[in-house]
Amino acid sequence: MKHYPNLTKELSSIRDWIRFAVSRLDEAQVFFGHGTNNAYDEAVWLIMSALHLPLDTLDNFLDAVITEEERKHLAHLIERRINARIPTAYLVREAWLKGYRFYVDERVIVPRSFIAELLENALSPWIEYAEMIESAVDLCTGSGCLGILLAEAFPNADVDVIDISPDAIAVANINIANYGLEDRVHAIESDMFDALSGKSYDLIVSNPPYVDANAMSALPEEYRNEPQIALGSGIAGLDHTRTILEQAAHYLNDGGILVVEIGHNRDALLETYPNVSFTWLEVESGNEFVFLLTKEQLLELAV
Repeated sequence: MKHYPNLTKELSSIRDWIRFAVSRLDEAQVFFGHGTNNAYDEAVWLIMSALHLPLDTLDNFLDAVITEEERKHLAHLIERRINARIPTAYLVREAWLKGYRFYVDERVIVPRSFIAELLENALSPWIEYAEMIESAVDLCTGSGCLGILLAEAFPNADVDVIDISPDAIAVANINIANYGLEDRVHAIESDMFDALSGKSYDLIVSNPPYVDANAMSALPEEYRNEPQIALGSGIAGLDHTRTILEQAAHYLNDGGILVVEIGHNRDALLETYPNVSFTWLEVESGNEFVFLLTKEQLLELAV
């Protein structure tokens, strides 16, 4: 383990600290996957956020001299990022998804979802008029991020965000309040659909746990610092998805649709459901990570 006791004297400016952090992060071969994919972006995020400076003002502050107390704080965060492999999102208590900032801590998975990209265009063309969606639900919500993006994409919708974890519900409520959406977004503690009796929706979205058992055993240490309940989903990684496919039709209004992220588990899904005509939605990374089914298709699946 490395410690940095003398850095408060040797490094004075933000430029100095970014250079130091990039070197140490690369040297330690930390894993990037919680909002960045390289040491420079990770260092800028950690340092600027820790100093409570907007990320887009870096050029204005590169040569700003920071206080000794701030230097001690940065040294401590860099040490934890490297030695304990704590994701930066947890260290600075924030994560970003499509330009939206969310509060996060160790009680929830760090937000990341291909569905967020699809919500930028309100799921067009699969939903023709965003104003027609009056009810939506985000299953396995974690921090509440997709539920909040649903409320932004569909201005007339009341949105429920669902999670089995009371800790996740607490964090989701923080984010709901931060966006002033208490009147439209409602956090419900529930094991999948269990607490939703009598409810129905125009739209169901879910980024459920979908990591299979073999992949869970090989996760980088950064992922092991996240709630494991939010990652693993049985031997094949399909336990949660199977529940959704079996039950979603009962909670969809006529004409409603289901959108589910399956990540890199598409092959296992297709092997399990060879006769289902999934519609695969295009995102920046490809068309194999998110599927769509209509209520009618789900009813046929249940027969």
